[in-house]
Amino acid sequence: MEKIKISALELATICKNSNASEAIQRAVTGAQHIENLGFHRIWLAEHHNMPHIASSATAVLIGHIAGKTSTIRVGSGGIMLPNHTPLVVAEQFGTLESIYPGRIDMGLGRAPGTDQLTAMALRRNNLNTSFYFKDDILELQRYLDENNVDAKVRAFPGEGLDVPIYILGSSTDSAYLAAELGLPYAFAAHFAPAMLEQASEIYYSNFKPSPALAAPYFMICVNIVAAKSVEEAQFLSTSLFNMFAGILTNLRKPLSPPTEKPIYHGIPEIEEAVNRMVSCTFIGTESSIQAEVLAFAKKHKAHEIMTTNYIFDDAKRLESFDIIASALL
Repeated sequence: MEKIKISALELATICKNSNASEAIQRAVTGAQHIENLGFHRIWLAEHHNMPHIASSATAVLIGHIAGKTSTIRVGSGGIMLPNHTPLVVAEQFGTLESIYPGRIDMGLGRAPGTDQLTAMALRRNNLNTSFYFKDDILELQRYLDENNVDAKVRAFPGEGLDVPIYILGSSTDSAYLAAELGLPYAFAAHFAPAMLEQASEIYYSNFKPSPALAAPYFMICVNIVAAKSVEEAQFLSTSLFNMFAGILTNLRKPLSPPTEKPIYHGIPEIEEAVNRMVSCTFIGTESSIQAEVLAFAKKHKAHEIMTTNYIFDDAKRLESFDIIASALL
């Protein structure tokens, strides 16, 4: 395989004793930093009704970060398409592509990015929209197609613009769909790694070339915590583990400073659940990150690795990106 690309996933996570404005500025600072390091892209994830995540208005945040950077690709990881009409998404991303030509990606997911009650509010009590994910993607592609000129409904801006579409997923369903439509596929192994191996095999085995993509393109999102020593990396990683424990126990809190041990240490049920959830997490120094991530990418035939960064301390967060770049770029 060719040299893999390295990218980042950003949720504008709010830290303890901070707020949304500071979280968004932290996301901008991170984007500018990894752009200088040579990261390929940064994606923003759509989440709702989560008080400690500031990326709910995903397209707005994409525009903000694209405006504060100059070369790095910026996109959605992802837009949860069942929450929106394809026409609105085509117009939003057509507008972004018009402002920042050649830099905008559109990653699309099927999940709501929230709880069921909030999903009902987003979808105006129609939870069946998720069943039309494939149809909505095809409709969205039509709005962006330059040959849509004779249609009665058209997207302006949007029509005729080259906004790459990626299918996001954490299951075999999404792998089959990405393969069928001939689109690049991004797998969310950073929180749902269980079906990664199956999804990779399905995507490669069933891929059909399309006008968008001649051969498979597979991305995997993982968690990477890099530091100058193994001990420091392990210490910094407790912020990530504690955050996921909060998600699993429905005791969500802002991203918090690291602790000597994970807060759930000694509770086997939570320990096992967190370990399963974050099994695709790489913690260590430049040399170990290089060896382990490259072996992982080779095993799963990934063209690109996207990493989260849930490090609490601002300086250590940027230093982790430096180490990742030295290891993998």
